[in-house]
Amino acid sequence: MHENRTTYPKRKTQLYQQLQEMPKKYDVVALVRMEKVRSSQLLPLRKKFKGEVEIMSIKDKVAKKALETLDVPGIKNIISELTGQCLFMFTNMSPFKLNVLLGKNKIMLLARAGDIASKDIVIPAKNTGVAPGPILTDFKEAGVPTKIDQGTIWITKDTTPVTKGGVISVKLATLLGKLDIKAVEAGIALGAALEKGIHYSKEDLVIDVEKFRNELIRAHQEAMSLSIEAAYVTKDNVEQILAKAARASRAVSVEAGYLTPETKEQILQKGHSQATSLSQKAKDYKPE
Repeated sequence: MHENRTTYPKRKTQLYQQLQEMPKKYDVVALVRMEKVRSSQLLPLRKKFKGEVEIMSIKDKVAKKALETLDVPGIKNIISELTGQCLFMFTNMSPFKLNVLLGKNKIMLLARAGDIASKDIVIPAKNTGVAPGPILTDFKEAGVPTKIDQGTIWITKDTTPVTKGGVISVKLATLLGKLDIKAVEAGIALGAALEKGIHYSKEDLVIDVEKFRNELIRAHQEAMSLSIEAAYVTKDNVEQILAKAARASRAVSVEAGYLTPETKEQILQKGHSQATSLSQKAKDYKPE
């Protein structure tokens, strides 16, 4: 129906032009799956990354048309992953760092029916300020004890209707919304990224920071041990190598009976011990 269309809404035209400019302006083009993102998550992110990350939300058809005209290495890999409403992030930051930062900037949201509880959901004892009515049934089904006092519903004790990992029902989601209890932790993760022609999938971008840190620590310790064993001197291991050499030279000196100010006590103690042992053996010796 729109095949011969020659004019487009101003907003769509602006987004089209921006999307053509951004991949040339920034080193990284990152894509986020919008079906798992709520609009309420975007505003805090725009503020958090202002000046570092440009965020654009655009439909896949417009995005494909804009990107197909670009001569940017690897852009076809991003085009092939465009479906539905798309969220683009443009930055000069490493996509791995960006993904880690996104993971740290999670927010709590009101639950929807079918959501999984990110933590134990606790409904605290308090005056809800809600007038009695059909909502009392929701409280009852959620196992939340209540009473009516001064024309409002009071929750009489702290209650946990769903524990971490549990599914939130339709009625419980409605109840939590009326009580303004945010039970779902939401974050954004990159679905794909393009950095200077190199394409990364969602799996490529996931980094276990703690595991990586431990691997670096272990690698450093093993490298230090190897360099000390090989006597390969650096500013980081010179003290350990000298200490090891000093211990080895003292051991040789003691074994050889070579007296020095540092070894004389050990040599004399060793000699005394050997003499005592020999004397005892002589006393115990009984000729046949």
